[in-house]
Amino acid sequence: METDLVTAVALGADAVAHSLSPWQLFLEADIIVKAVIILLIVCSFWSWAIIFEKVSRFRRVARQAAAFETLFWSGGSLQQLYENIQEQATHPMSRLFESAMREWQRFSQGGSRQLEASRVEGLQRRIAHAMDVTLDRELDQLQKYLGFLATVGSTAPFVGLFGTVWGIMNSFQSIAASKDTSLAVVAPGIAEALFATALGLVAAIPSVVAYNKLSGDLDRYSGRLESFGTEFRSLMSRQLEERVV
Repeated sequence: METDLVTAVALGADAVAHSLSPWQLFLEADIIVKAVIILLIVCSFWSWAIIFEKVSRFRRVARQAAAFETLFWSGGSLQQLYENIQEQATHPMSRLFESAMREWQRFSQGGSRQLEASRVEGLQRRIAHAMDVTLDRELDQLQKYLGFLATVGSTAPFVGLFGTVWGIMNSFQSIAASKDTSLAVVAPGIAEALFATALGLVAAIPSVVAYNKLSGDLDRYSGRLESFGTEFRSLMSRQLEERVV
């Protein structure tokens, strides 16, 4: 008799364990909970794709900026550097430099070596405007999709919580319908609900951590570009002042 009881308990435990597997929980879940689970999984995969792409890109542009700064401050001709990268600028700092040199070329080609003060001021404004526009455009490209990470990080736990609440409601309805509070009746619904919560956290935690890290990297790189732009404008202003009539 005791052996039969132990066997029955073991079989019941095996059935419960089988029903609590993630795949089985998904298959047996309500359509609303299934939609929540699918949404969270898609958001998680998309978040990781953005994270890998942004980490790789930020590292690449940082290396390219360091290499470009070395060339820029090496004492070589700015005109030669511009000719080398013209139409082949591949990273934000080189594009920033190219936009300023393009304005410089427009004023310098065919002009006298001596300039009036008003023309110098106009050229300085044009250069500053061109660099500001380029800087804004490049930063917009770098921060693209970061908002998605912030959205997932802030909303995924609540989406998972919605799935949890819905799953618990279904579990209570099963209890009421069967009038049985045994583990075999209660466990699947509760596990289904908690599974949605877990997926919400799985999607949210990496997104929040990555967003904070990438935002910090972007702020530092933005400051690096702004510092380069300020130094470059100062250098060009000194050269222009030498040509004022």
